Amino acid sequence: MNAIEPRLVLPESTFRLLRELFRDSFGLWFHDDLRFLLELRLGPRLALHGQRDFGAYHRFLRLDPRGPAELLDAVEVLTTNESYFYREPEQLRAFEREIVPALALERGGERKLRLLSAGCASGEEVYTVAALLLDSGCFEGWDLAVHGVDLSRRCLARAQAGTYGEQAFRSAEGVALRRWFHLREGRWVADEGLRRLARFGVANLLDGEGLPVEPVDVIFCRNVLLYFDPPARRQVLRQLHARLREGGWLLLGHAESLLQLSADFEVVHMERELVFRKPRAGAGAAP
Repeated sequence: MNAIEPRLVLPESTFRLLRELFRDSFGLWFHDDLRFLLELRLGPRLALHGQRDFGAYHRFLRLDPRGPAELLDAVEVLTTNESYFYREPEQLRAFEREIVPALALERGGERKLRLLSAGCASGEEVYTVAALLLDSGCFEGWDLAVHGVDLSRRCLARAQAGTYGEQAFRSAEGVALRRWFHLREGRWVADEGLRRLARFGVANLLDGEGLPVEPVDVIFCRNVLLYFDPPARRQVLRQLHARLREGGWLLLGHAESLLQLSADFEVVHMERELVFRKPRAGAGAAP
């Protein structure tokens, strides 16, 4: 019987080097209590590339020509991408009842609308927003697109496939969205009407590479900033601000705030939600 090989230990000094590399490359920040997570999830990557310890693996990531590709694969195993349909329902109701009618009025001349789901994971948010736009009846004949971007190529492949299990519809509002899906061999497959609106791609929110070039009207960036340290959050917000058209909307997660991060957005009080908006020229940002 073969002896069980001991697990490689990630020294604190090397952990700090690795997390700085992930922060500088993607803005992701791993707190001290996540050292064991990196040790556990990156351990198999060392064997795959023939690295004897985590120090050698760090040098491999930085100096080897294969390092950039491996860095992306490492992000895949380190990040947890879990979502479901109609997540954070109060905010989506505010979007559906207050922001969508405003967009229909403001953009009626051009009849074109672009939305972005930043950190879209496996696509549930993209398809949710697409369904809400279609259900509103406000955009018949419009040029519509909902962009979903993420670092995880694995998650984006699932999003593009548009197939989901029952767990993705675990909220009451999510169950109602199943009318936009067809049950095939035990999986729910997105209707072609949703697929026509959805656009998926890899993007790095820190440097903006992969984000839509044309201005967008609404950005959903919910429960994403939590994974960045404050300097990276500021940089991400600058990237998102640059992509929004004047008067465009920014929706963050309930646990997220712009306090001490950005004064470039004004706060808008919905009936039961707080959202953010890029001021129009001459209007100025909220103090």
